[in-house]
Amino acid sequence: MRLLWSRAPGLPSLWRFPSARAGGNRIETPLHTRNTSRPAGLAVWIATFFGVGYCPVAPGTAGAAAGLVLYAALSGLSPMLYLLTCVALVFLGIWAAEEFSRQSGIHDDGRIVIDEVAGQLLSLLPLVFLNRRGSIPLVVTGFVLFRVLDVWKPGPVRWLERNLSGGAGVVMDDVLAGVFAAAALGAIAWKWQA
Repeated sequence: MRLLWSRAPGLPSLWRFPSARAGGNRIETPLHTRNTSRPAGLAVWIATFFGVGYCPVAPGTAGAAAGLVLYAALSGLSPMLYLLTCVALVFLGIWAAEEFSRQSGIHDDGRIVIDEVAGQLLSLLPLVFLNRRGSIPLVVTGFVLFRVLDVWKPGPVRWLERNLSGGAGVVMDDVLAGVFAAAALGAIAWKWQA
């Protein structure tokens, strides 16, 4: 099969393999590959949290910030209903991340931020249980704790990220980071209340 060199205006050089059809099929080499696929459907809206994941700078932080907005809407729920909502969001996130990964062909696509949203909500769980929902300093502390643990990925968090596959592998490390952040935030909120 003969390789032809082609250069489209404004695009990097690409390898082109001729095919029986007119124009041939464009195949990009690994050095020139850019993920331009745009998955579609309900799972994509959930996985990207209604498009937040398409933020061009720090989509994970944008997802966690979107989690704060969702927290503001849900913090008035009873503690048990808030917890059940978080659990439901985790399972929904696993399904959506799995579907998004299948469509995009990338296991932990950076556009998937539902894991950050769910982890952020879980990290703020103590504020709902301790009735400290509206404490801005504690909410900000919960945000910072979650982001630090999500980026740092201490021991078990990194293990989950590396050893779980599919949507669970995308979501559960952030969930565990959220649980660790919740434990730390709960201790801080309890001490602050005393």
